[in-house]
Amino acid sequence: MTQPLLLIAAGGTGGHMFPAQALAEAMLARGWRVKLSTDARGARYTGGFPHTTQIEQISSATFARGGPIAKAAVPFRIGAGVLGATLRMMRDKPSVVVGFGGYPTIPAMAAATLLRLPRMVHEQNGVLGRVNRILAKRVDAVACGTWPTDLPEGVEGVHVGNPVRGAVLERAGAGYIAPGDYPMELLVIGGSQGARILSDVIPPAIASLPMERLSNIRVSHQARGEDEARVRAFYDEHGIAADVQPFFNDVPRRMSEAQLVISRSGASSVADISVIGRPSILIPYGAATGDHQTANARGLVEAGAAILVPESQLSVEAVSEQIAMVLDNPGGASQMAQAALGAGKPEATESLVHMVETLSQKGT
Repeated sequence: MTQPLLLIAAGGTGGHMFPAQALAEAMLARGWRVKLSTDARGARYTGGFPHTTQIEQISSATFARGGPIAKAAVPFRIGAGVLGATLRMMRDKPSVVVGFGGYPTIPAMAAATLLRLPRMVHEQNGVLGRVNRILAKRVDAVACGTWPTDLPEGVEGVHVGNPVRGAVLERAGAGYIAPGDYPMELLVIGGSQGARILSDVIPPAIASLPMERLSNIRVSHQARGEDEARVRAFYDEHGIAADVQPFFNDVPRRMSEAQLVISRSGASSVADISVIGRPSILIPYGAATGDHQTANARGLVEAGAAILVPESQLSVEAVSEQIAMVLDNPGGASQMAQAALGAGKPEATESLVHMVETLSQKGT
């Protein structure tokens, strides 16, 4: 028999691509063929996908960027993407189509709707993104990564959690070493693109810690390319051991070795923190659609696993105080790590796989 084909459609950010990668890894292991449909931005995140994943770049666009001419061209680019996706699906006949959000999802999901193929979406955040909100009433199932999820009226969601990559699962529940009078690691991550405000505030907040504490600290700090040099220089000037890069390919390793994680509360970051089990200071992106990053953080905060610092209240003094509170309280830090594990859903990928396989049977 021909191997069934799963078509995954995902947009151009790590928040969409990482759970898509997790599903691709699991379905390939079950003998499925997997094709990923994305755009040029998304293609930058395909390096971690298994090499047997077929990658196809499609024509898509967003109204959120560009001038009047670019915006006027958006419907035509999306239309071309839908036509191309429809022709390819008529040839390839995918058993299931799964969308993970973002504008590059539209062509594949629209084509699957036209062809009446089994289809579903996975929403990572506690508030549906624009594209998934449009698609939610046009698919067979809606899988939710964060619970509760704000869903359109009449739409029922299934709480599966956010799938994490194999590299994260390999470190699930990794033993936590509480802060103490020995070398410690801080991990600062600002989403897949870094975050300028974290590069402005976090280094001086760390530098404000007592010298006896600083001598034991090593920082891994993800900074935008344009901020990298100045962030590195700041740490150097203050005698703080730091590895500053625009993107870390080994976040799971660094997270498992960290005593504290300081992060945006993107859905994938929150999922990684909970599956590995680490205390965190979460700083939701203030301009996120529907304030969904605050919704993402809610589970860890209510569990006592994370400290929430709204971007509107972000200051050197506030962050330094929270860092010190965690590092000066090893018992409390260990409790936070355990609480994070309790909030995690390492079985999320398996739950999503079950939904895909169930849908495929419906299709036959």
